[in-house]
Parts: sequence; structure tokens; C-alpha cells
Amino acid sequence: METSAKKSLRSFYWTWVILTAVGVGLSLWLPRRYMPAAMSNDAHLTMTTMILFSICAAPVASGVYAGALHVLRHHRYRGDGVPPPAPQIRESTKLLTSWITASAILTVFVLVWGLGALAAENGSSSSNPLVVNVTGQQWVWTFSYPGTHVVSDELYLPENREVEFRVTSLDVTHGFWLVNMGVQVDANPDVITTIHTTPDKLGVFEVRCEQFCGLNHAFMDAVGYVVTPQKFSSWLSAQPARA
Repeated sequence: METSAKKSLRSFYWTWVILTAVGVGLSLWLPRRYMPAAMSNDAHLTMTTMILFSICAAPVASGVYAGALHVLRHHRYRGDGVPPPAPQIRESTKLLTSWITASAILTVFVLVWGLGALAAENGSSSSNPLVVNVTGQQWVWTFSYPGTHVVSDELYLPENREVEFRVTSLDVTHGFWLVNMGVQVDANPDVITTIHTTPDKLGVFEVRCEQFCGLNHAFMDAVGYVVTPQKFSSWLSAQPARA
């Protein structure tokens, strides 16, 4: 007959398997359901990283939850007085070896993935990016396109062309955040910071401030559009000159 210890271990194992399956399913579904729609190479990389890291974390988190449920079910003390000492597992060679090995593998994986993602971003720079000057002030964004007369409170970008944003502020620190592009950088007074991305999907996206910048911070947003290169050229030509 199966011993009580084996039954207990089997119960823990299947609890861990079921919770891991649920965790993997949620890792695949939740980011695509609740994260902003990806409209650039950076956003796609962010989405992939979120899903992959969540999948890797699912077995670890499930092991913790399964262990807690296992202890509550099988080792809860129901007697009177002080409970007897519980079995000590901290000296278990198998447990320590398994934990250290799994932790090392996950750490190395995260490091390699992060270095690869960083190299991919740094290696994708174009020799002819579209430059957009971004200016933040309480509580609006202003976008200008060097080499043209265009200054706008709406951001237009051509599809499949790298964009270099040169970001600054006229008053306090703001946070230039392209929600659907997966990029963000601070807008600091008297300093120009740069950030790059390549829009790869036509549509409308959000521009927000993610640094608390005063009373109307919540309303400091703008609308952005990714359009075809032809429509972008037509839009530039149609804009009136400003003083």
C-alpha cells in the first residue's frame, strides 16, 4: 500500500503542476489583454520579455503556493498545548541542490536575455532617423520637426522609420512616455535627452507625462499618429508656418 508520506508528496506534486499550468496560461493571456497595444519594435520586445519572464516565474511561484497549501493541509497542528517540533528540511542536500541549481539557471537566463535585448536595441540605429524635438511644460507637449517650419501639439510619425526624440522641458521635470511604443525618458529643464524607437504599426497612440509635475499633471497628454510615409509628407506640407 502507498505510504502516507508518498501520498502527501504526490498531492504536493500535482498541486504544483496545476498551479504552474494556471500560471503559464495567465502569463500568456494577461499581458496581451491588459498591456497597451504594441506599435513599435521596443514595445514588441517589452511584451515578449514580460510574457517570457512571467512563464519562467510561474513554476517558482507555484512551488511556493503549493508548499504553503501542502503545509496547511497535511501539517497543521490541531492538538492542545505547544506543537511538537516540525521535521527540519534546511539540511536536506537534495532540496538545497535543487533550489540553488534552479536559481542559478534562472539568473543566468535573465542575464543573457537582458544583454541580448540591450544589444538588439543598440544595434538597430538608423543612419537617417527622423528627428523630433519634444518640449514639455506645464501642462502640454510641443513637437517640432527640425528642417521644417512645423510645430504641433500632436505627434505624427511615419511607419517603419526610426525616430530620434530630443526631449527637454521649459519648467519642471516631466516624463515623456509613448505608451504604445514602449519607451520613456525624463524631460529635464535646460537638458536635452534622446531616445529612439521605430513605429511599425499604423494607428493612434498616447503620449503621457509619467512624472508628477504639478496640479494638472493628470491632464498632460497628447495624441500621436503613425501614418504612411506618404501621408506624413503630406501632413508636413499642409501645416501652417508659426512664429
